[in-house]
Amino acid sequence: MKRILTLFAGIFLLLPLFAWAAPQSGATSQSQSAPPATPAPAEFLDAADEVLAEMSRLLVLPVKASLKKSIRTKAEIRSYILRRFDEVKEPDKRYADQKALEKFGLIPKGFDLDGFLLELLTEQVAGLYDPKGKEFFIADWIGAPEQRMVMAHELVHALHDQHFNVDPWLEAAKPNDDALLARDAVLEGAALAGMIDYLLRGQNVSVRSLPDIEQLIRRIMVGDLSMSPQLAGAPPYVRDTLLFPYLSGTTFTQHVLRANAGWADFGKVFENPPVSTQQILHPELYLAQLTPRPVSLPDFSRILPAEWKKLDENILGEFGTHALLKQFLGPERAERLARGWAGDRYAIFERAKTKELLLVFRLRLASEADAAQFFGSYAEALELKYAARKDLFRRPNFFSFSTDEGGVFLRCVGDQCLSAEGTGREVFDRISRAIGWPPSPRPPARSLQKSVAVQAAARGASVLSGQSAIVSAQALIVSGQAAR
Repeated sequence: MKRILTLFAGIFLLLPLFAWAAPQSGATSQSQSAPPATPAPAEFLDAADEVLAEMSRLLVLPVKASLKKSIRTKAEIRSYILRRFDEVKEPDKRYADQKALEKFGLIPKGFDLDGFLLELLTEQVAGLYDPKGKEFFIADWIGAPEQRMVMAHELVHALHDQHFNVDPWLEAAKPNDDALLARDAVLEGAALAGMIDYLLRGQNVSVRSLPDIEQLIRRIMVGDLSMSPQLAGAPPYVRDTLLFPYLSGTTFTQHVLRANAGWADFGKVFENPPVSTQQILHPELYLAQLTPRPVSLPDFSRILPAEWKKLDENILGEFGTHALLKQFLGPERAERLARGWAGDRYAIFERAKTKELLLVFRLRLASEADAAQFFGSYAEALELKYAARKDLFRRPNFFSFSTDEGGVFLRCVGDQCLSAEGTGREVFDRISRAIGWPPSPRPPARSLQKSVAVQAAARGASVLSGQSAIVSAQALIVSGQAAR
């Protein structure tokens, strides 16, 4: 689901970072009336060669081939982004991502994700390494003092590509979107960490020795979103996904550098990449080679009618689960609950004629206690998500209600939870049976409810009758006593 966001997540550096990294230079902003003058091509090429040599030394990666280098205008950058969108066909996947994000409630219905990314990247792209053309370029609005900083970031990408063939390495994570985002975090975290080491060279300090680097970068990159109106106005999930590779990716890189002999050993990550965003969020799990537990969904061709088309089946991951909970429950509760994530899988379906959506989400937690906590909180999230609901039915570890978009169900058994949104009780029961779960609690049938009500009324009438007879008898006794 994150593929559409990770497509370009790695090609922009946010403006606040420039202001922090080179305060002495008077960092410039895109909002100025005129862009700063670009250096003469010879100066730019000389600077790029110098930075490339320095990054090669820092990363302990020899330069294997020469690179194309250029400066681009905003219009040229926009044209490049449009071309990249066209090259990455996958219209079905992008449609599926859109529908899944909408159904999870992570973006508004009808949100123009492609259009938003185009405008954001046109606004924010400062530099880019293009692995296809083996070229890196810098936006012409970047001042000469800041250019070397942008070069440092992009030339980390270039060196990694020369040694580890980055495009096929990223593609190898597909179709697992969570693993794809994790690999993107490796690339961006390493590039940002390498850039910081470039800026700190000669100061007897490095990324390895800096404390709590994520909080530092978070304050810089997220501290003043007003400098990026497009990013500030993004849905929270979109913004968090774009920032994740930089923030958590740099912390991951720092842990790996500390656990090994620095940059000389970083190539091990390309040989043995993280398999989930959980390993990025918790580098100690990666270093210990602890991976998520497998989660599977049943064969839906035996469960759903033929008119339901599966758009995608994928993994939300700990990052995505945290984002989902944060959307409805706030960051603190989301942080606490998401730590119990141990694996998941979801599937999104669409009914061809009506465009109705069905979302099935199966989640594995670290323990039964974590599952119980998740059940209570996610039930609350579902209620917040669907304001118009009726026919609520709640039992221990089972919750359901009806909406205009179909039934919503949530059930937890042991350390696993299953939710379905946009279907009926019969389909949910079929899914439960297919994964080997016992029957779910059922509300009393309407006919049974009616029968129970009638019997209760009859019992009430009988009691009233008996009471009337007693009263009558008492009245006769009183009457007879009076006659005597």
